[in-house]
Amino acid sequence: MTVSREEAWKLLGEFVGNPQLVKHMLAVEAAMKYYAGMYGEDQEWWGIVGLLHDFDYEKFPSLDDHPFRGSEILRQRGYPDEIISTIRAHAPHTCEPRDTRAKKVIFAVDELCGFIIAIALIQPNKKLSEVDVRSVKKKLKSKSFARQINRSEIQQGAVELGLSIDEHVANVLQALQTISGQLEL
Repeated sequence: MTVSREEAWKLLGEFVGNPQLVKHMLAVEAAMKYYAGMYGEDQEWWGIVGLLHDFDYEKFPSLDDHPFRGSEILRQRGYPDEIISTIRAHAPHTCEPRDTRAKKVIFAVDELCGFIIAIALIQPNKKLSEVDVRSVKKKLKSKSFARQINRSEIQQGAVELGLSIDEHVANVLQALQTISGQLEL
């Protein structure tokens, strides 16, 4: 089965009602596409992985269910195993080996997208254009800011990509800034 973004978007619409969750998935899609372009990979395929990585989270938020239930749904609908296993790699508790570049990237960008968006939301004008690498690094040190975001996963993601934290943050920030209008930031 070849999956189009349009089909992925319809599936997302079927399962997700929370506009903030949709924005998160759009952010991860943008970061995945950015890295796909950087690595010379298929941007649409990588984008679909980012777009769908949390499609089951609203209905099945527990670690026992997410993303396992989503994997079952995708499998029943004929999605390729490669997409399913790559989506599973974003969540360490699945124990999905991050043995491809796409799996490493989905893990690396998921938490960081949420963190950068949280920083944008506290800016005076709530704009991604007001966020820079320095401010992200500063907030990473503040344990009280966005404490639900796993900072060790952000650090580990950069390491697995072979990038400094500065490079990784700059890449994801640039990707998110390209869709700031969609994110309303």
